[in-house]
Amino acid sequence: MRRLSLAAALLAAGPAAAQVALPDTIVTATRAPTALERVPAAITVITRQTIEERGFQTLAEALEIVPGLRIAASGGIGQQSSVFLRGNSSRSTLVLLDGVPVNDPAEANGAFNFGNELLFDVERIEVLRGPASSLYGGSALGGVINLVTRRAPPDRAFLPYGEIAGGTQRTLRAGAGVTGTVGQFDYLASVNSLSTEGFNATASRFQRTLNERDGFRGTAATARLGWAPLFGTRVEALLRWRENRFGLDSVPRDDPNFTGDDRRWFGQLRGETTLFGGAWTTGLRIAHGSDRRVYSNLPDGLSAATGIDRYLGERTTVDWGNTVRLPGFGAFSDGQASFGVTHARESARSIAGAVPFQTRVNARQDVNAGHAAVQYRVWERLDLSAGLRHDAAGGFSDTTWRVGAVLQVPELNMRLRAAGGSAFNAPALFQRFGAIGTSFRGNPNLRPERSLGYEVGTELDIPAFGRPAFATLSAAFFQSRVTDLINYNAQFSTLVNVDRVAIKGAELGVALRPARWLSAELSWTITDATDRATGRPLPRRPEHVINATMRVEPLPGLVIAPTLLFTGRSPEGPFASYTDAGASIAGPRRNKSGTVLNITASYRVTPQVTAFLGGRNLGGSKWEPVNGFQVPGRSLLVGTRFSF
Repeated sequence: MRRLSLAAALLAAGPAAAQVALPDTIVTATRAPTALERVPAAITVITRQTIEERGFQTLAEALEIVPGLRIAASGGIGQQSSVFLRGNSSRSTLVLLDGVPVNDPAEANGAFNFGNELLFDVERIEVLRGPASSLYGGSALGGVINLVTRRAPPDRAFLPYGEIAGGTQRTLRAGAGVTGTVGQFDYLASVNSLSTEGFNATASRFQRTLNERDGFRGTAATARLGWAPLFGTRVEALLRWRENRFGLDSVPRDDPNFTGDDRRWFGQLRGETTLFGGAWTTGLRIAHGSDRRVYSNLPDGLSAATGIDRYLGERTTVDWGNTVRLPGFGAFSDGQASFGVTHARESARSIAGAVPFQTRVNARQDVNAGHAAVQYRVWERLDLSAGLRHDAAGGFSDTTWRVGAVLQVPELNMRLRAAGGSAFNAPALFQRFGAIGTSFRGNPNLRPERSLGYEVGTELDIPAFGRPAFATLSAAFFQSRVTDLINYNAQFSTLVNVDRVAIKGAELGVALRPARWLSAELSWTITDATDRATGRPLPRRPEHVINATMRVEPLPGLVIAPTLLFTGRSPEGPFASYTDAGASIAGPRRNKSGTVLNITASYRVTPQVTAFLGGRNLGGSKWEPVNGFQVPGRSLLVGTRFSF
């Protein structure tokens, strides 16, 4: 059983078991390596090496370097952080943990909070940009992000590893783990924590700000046990827990006694085996996740009111999948077919706010799906793939498809790809069954949000100065139309499928490798996301986002990794913007652009020990990704990591 690769799944939606994804090669469930350049999709892989060299602490930090992706964070670690992938809504990105969906069913819109996930136990992050419902169903309208946890090395019986670091804002970060393989068994156990006083999330420009810090304290633990009794057969159990406590703020004024507690339990048992000499791979997975969130707002000098909001979302998933190698014929080779079925039961319970505007939901639904896909290689240079999936739940159903092609042109050092397909966002449980006081009721007859889109892209390697890939130029162009978007009706009494959106854009990139010790990458994303009824740009989708990264190794073992992040002006919706005096602006406006500079330096003291120093927001930017909420200020962190 190997780690799930989104890229491999796009070629052929593989079995329930996970798959190994190598830096330059994707291995499907048949264990047949598939080169990454053969995948007809825009994919970014953030490896463990990148996480460490760039000092990423949270999932939100790591995703900031992904082309086509914009993070809108309401402060620092623990604060609400939303992803807008290729101009799609924040609820249009599905998040997986080792291939299992972990979006919280109790979140009102089905969106994921990217500010809560720490990365100590994460081996790699895979980001698939573009519609992926033909693989994963609802919430994958904009794309999929898969967190792949660490694995045991096959050649070590006992391998301890860990890190410890401290820095400004009374920050302390620590983690320890042990892993190994003994005979037919392999194991992993780790625990990590992070605590910091943090910064004031409310923008300092507000005249009545209290400059109250919003701290964070989080702990996480992971355990895995695997058993491979026979060649081609494996059974594995995983258990992961994390709990975060953090301060929250309101705008346009601080809220000193507003805190949150976010806890997740996740576990899965999965098995995989090969049949007929490895021609058929079949796998079964059972997983369960539980998200519990509590937000407390106690009396303070600003308000005598007390509020405690509680949310509980749970999901149980059963997934059976198969991949079959297909025989070649004529110019067709490397054929694979996949098929499978998935059942999920989701439930949401919540009670928030005070009477008469108390928000509540107590509902559940079953989702059943079947999928099939096929891929072939033609003339040893053209890869073709197609996939189909049908999802059905109480009250709605949807069938989605995707086709893609990749053409290798080695004579020009070029790769061309094109893909198109449909996708949908299922209505969240609150949207169907929730209530606000006596004035609002959810709509159980809501239809899914649907999209139809395509993308074309190319990559060109340019040799120079004796280097076969001195530079790589890349470009991808995407367009989609989203219909039946869910929004409030005119009376604010329920939700209806009313809005339509048109999205188009481009992802342009250049990578330079002038020397073995020096590399640099620049990505520029241009996005035009427009409400088709009003012609207005959608909130929080900046037209321009530019990310620049560099890796310099002037001495053996010494790596310096600067990151420069520029986000252009972005629109905000009506009543979502504030003046310096704290007055709400009755009408749409644009947030100012912002630039943030981060630098991390690491030095390998011995083969087992590395020291590192990281600086965040070294330019002291006061940029507001979300109007009224400011990026964290300057910070430094120094520490060491080890692996014996």
